[in-house]
Amino acid sequence: MAQLIEIKIPDIGDFKDVPVIEILVKPGETVEKETSLITLETEKAAMEIPSPQAGIVKEINVKLGDKVSEGSLILMLEAAEQSGKISPDATPDSDQKKDEGEQGQPLIVDLKPTTDNSTTAVPRGDIHADIVVLGAGPGGYTAAFRAADLGKKVVLIERYPTLGGVCLNVGCIPSKALLHVAKVITDAEETAQQGIVFGKPGIEIDKLRKWKDSITSKLTKGLSGLAQKRKVEVVRGIGKFISPNMMQVETADGQKNVSFEHCIIAAGSSAARVPGFPYDDPRIVDSTGALKLEEIPKRMLIIGGGIIGLEMATVYDALGSKVSVVELMDQLIPGADSDLIKPLHKRIQKRYEAIYLKTRVTGIESRENGLKVTFEGEQNSSATPEPQTYDRILMAVGRRPNGRDIGADSAGVNVDGRGFISVDKQLRTNVPHIFAIGDIVGEPMLAHKATYEGKLAAEIIAGGEKMKNAAFDARAIPSVAYTDPEIAWMGLTETEAKKQGVEYEKAAFPWAASGRALAMARDEGLTKLLLDKKTRRILGAGIVGVNAGELISETVLGLEMGADMEDIGLTIHPHPTLSETVFFAAEIAEGTITDLYMPKK
Repeated sequence: MAQLIEIKIPDIGDFKDVPVIEILVKPGETVEKETSLITLETEKAAMEIPSPQAGIVKEINVKLGDKVSEGSLILMLEAAEQSGKISPDATPDSDQKKDEGEQGQPLIVDLKPTTDNSTTAVPRGDIHADIVVLGAGPGGYTAAFRAADLGKKVVLIERYPTLGGVCLNVGCIPSKALLHVAKVITDAEETAQQGIVFGKPGIEIDKLRKWKDSITSKLTKGLSGLAQKRKVEVVRGIGKFISPNMMQVETADGQKNVSFEHCIIAAGSSAARVPGFPYDDPRIVDSTGALKLEEIPKRMLIIGGGIIGLEMATVYDALGSKVSVVELMDQLIPGADSDLIKPLHKRIQKRYEAIYLKTRVTGIESRENGLKVTFEGEQNSSATPEPQTYDRILMAVGRRPNGRDIGADSAGVNVDGRGFISVDKQLRTNVPHIFAIGDIVGEPMLAHKATYEGKLAAEIIAGGEKMKNAAFDARAIPSVAYTDPEIAWMGLTETEAKKQGVEYEKAAFPWAASGRALAMARDEGLTKLLLDKKTRRILGAGIVGVNAGELISETVLGLEMGADMEDIGLTIHPHPTLSETVFFAAEIAEGTITDLYMPKK
């Protein structure tokens, strides 16, 4: 007689009593292996539960609205006769299997994962791995290397010729190299105020580009060496899912199928575009094009006043371009508090040709002599800029996740309309053996968030039972704009605190009272701490000034450790340094500062 199998809820992480929101099959229906049976709704995402085997649905044991947990019975399945196979995790011994199969009694399939979390036999491709990582950016290579260190066979799929993703090749690293050069140029200009006058710099753009590329090359070669030492197999090509356990990769040598027990999606994001602009004109570039440094345009428009746009503005302004910035919102870097933006705005307003706020670009016309741009300001406003012609335009209006470009539907992975993939606190997608990290799982789109997530995902997959309760629980993810001055913030912002109705206090120390800032002739900075009114613990921090990105880490550590103002204010900092501005802000909160006079409240 045919064998009946109990299909139960597999390991779904820490979720318990999860409601059934959809039943996808009916009694008598034939299902294939990996066919979705029901849909659950967790607090993070909808999650479909697939069938571990082909067969015929005999009886459904759940109904809409039922709450289920790991081990709850979903349905009875009559195993397909042609397969002759039972899940390798079936609990009865071989004699029991034979007897129960002959008697037509249920053959129990326990989907609780083994130490490597696998639940069913996986079809083999041209290459097979314990873990496949799709994307070799900071999150992807971190996940791959950590998994390899934990004893897993890892395949890393990357579409570009070198490892490191957008960040290392055409993002974070080359931009910081050019920002360093920009800082040298502007520092040299400004020393004239101290009586040291340099001549106008001669810029050899080819040599500068070669130096920038050499830094990227050194780091990418280092990553290739680390992959080899860890025996991580790198497959170069465009990878897409063709089933829940298989990727098809278009390589230079043709198609390769890569099968896996687990997958970590680290496919990142791409530059967003505004519809209707003439992108076939090479004078319109995104951040990747801007970093190629093909020329130094006389007039340059940057559409988007966020971090990427302003960092590129910093570079091209220093190199000699007349830079204009247009931003739709009412301030630059809209995600940061306004008091952190003011020193930056004040400084660059003197340097740039124009900064247009609450303004959008309505059209770009390609002409022989340049790109003619028309603008639109606030409704009923007389401040709309006149049409202008620019030599080059940088589109810096944000990034979009690549979730819709990887064939996720073939694996049953849910992708929303914007291209984001939802994950739970363990970074699992709705398909339990597929994880996702980095830009593709949501804001903030930051390399350091991706690396943190990548390491955690690898450890959860490889760690088995001891990692079953591990979860992403970072209390703060710092953000940094590497402009001049730099802007950094972490934790709760004032804007967020007001929206959430959080009772907080603010302690702000002006760098005009910092001996080190004055000695550097850069006293425009500010360090502020937000604290809980009752507990006095740090809730958030913001810093604007030279090297703000280096200074913010102390406050992140303070928040993670639950530090209060007394903890920070009693920590001896070296003098004179910029780091002690955090210390001074804490002293302001405690009412103990001597470097400023603070009237008693």
